[in-house]
Amino acid sequence: MKALVWKRRLAALLVLASFGWASPVRAETADDARPELASEAAVLIDAKTGTVLYARNPDEQEYPASITKIVTGIIAIEDVSDLAATVTVSKEARGEDGTRVYLAEGEKLPLLNLLYGMLMNSGNDAATAIAEYVDGSKAKFAERMNAFAKDKAGAANTHFVNPSGLPDPRQYTTAMDMAKIARYAMQNELFRTIVGTKRMPWNGEEWKSELINHNEMLGRYEGTTGVKNGYTGDAGFTLVTSAKRGGMELIGVLLKSPTKSLLYKDMTKLLDYGFDRFALQQVTAANPAYPLAAGAEFVRTGPLYAVVPRGETPAVSVLPDGEVRVRTSLGVAAAGRLRPAVPSLAAIAARYPAVKAAELREDDGGKRAREPGSAKKAEIFVVWVGMLVYLALIAAIRAKRHRLERERSF
Repeated sequence: MKALVWKRRLAALLVLASFGWASPVRAETADDARPELASEAAVLIDAKTGTVLYARNPDEQEYPASITKIVTGIIAIEDVSDLAATVTVSKEARGEDGTRVYLAEGEKLPLLNLLYGMLMNSGNDAATAIAEYVDGSKAKFAERMNAFAKDKAGAANTHFVNPSGLPDPRQYTTAMDMAKIARYAMQNELFRTIVGTKRMPWNGEEWKSELINHNEMLGRYEGTTGVKNGYTGDAGFTLVTSAKRGGMELIGVLLKSPTKSLLYKDMTKLLDYGFDRFALQQVTAANPAYPLAAGAEFVRTGPLYAVVPRGETPAVSVLPDGEVRVRTSLGVAAAGRLRPAVPSLAAIAARYPAVKAAELREDDGGKRAREPGSAKKAEIFVVWVGMLVYLALIAAIRAKRHRLERERSF
């Protein structure tokens, strides 16, 4: 039994040594095909897996401008139970600077209408009206925004003080954080519908017109599904865009572009690079069983995916704790986690058959032969103890991996 345990430990260490403690893929390697961009910061990720395909100054803090409204919108959608609720426009909302949908003080309209006015037409007045409805004030709502960014989206280098993106030195983000925020928001179907809407009638008290989505990628780039653009003098031109082709959806983020023309040229280059160079591949079949050399088995109830450079076949392996790792020329990335398969007592008995019969008998004295059933029970007990020791080893390895990943997280 000791030999079996040590064999399992050795197998676990060999798997870890072959795959390392790799963090998610970051496309920082030299590549002649990587686009040259005018924007100061840029990130391109795969929406399904979160794999980073391109990064330029990804953690540089910049002003977000109106892409801030992505956060305001997804918070209102998730945190307000009745989006048909009536919102009364305040004097402060009516007097907001910058782009507006020309709300009147005291005007009453559904919260859903305000979401369209904010996310499509970038209405700063609509953003303030939403924030005041949810939390009573912009300052209180900003606290909710910061909690959302950190706790739900995993954006650690972002801070908000208003819901619209109007200039404030205390309001900043990074290209990587905005990619995480947009990825989270685009998983909500209503949010996707709003940011993907090109035109919509608007029938306000002071402004009767048509909303036209300010994200011009919707009209000029095939497969665009969202998300939001922005501009202030301090922020320059900012843009978050999602696009889907061939089953793969990408999210691109650009911060501090010098001109609107260069902004959209940069986003086109960025998305073209992603679609031309990478593909989303299913790396496991549904409901597979993965036997490990260590003797454990894992199962998955659905398929796993990874982004792979076109023309490559990924190498797939399973760590002792069930994490699936995919190796390509980009490096090593985690594709998901498998569920341990707990064997039945019958399966254990079949794998480790008990001694068939009593092997030791007394020649004399009339004593009974040793019962074969007792030998079988003893062996099964030893096998279960061995499995518990193995599971404890897996838990220790997993804890160490998580600690190392936290220390290396960006």
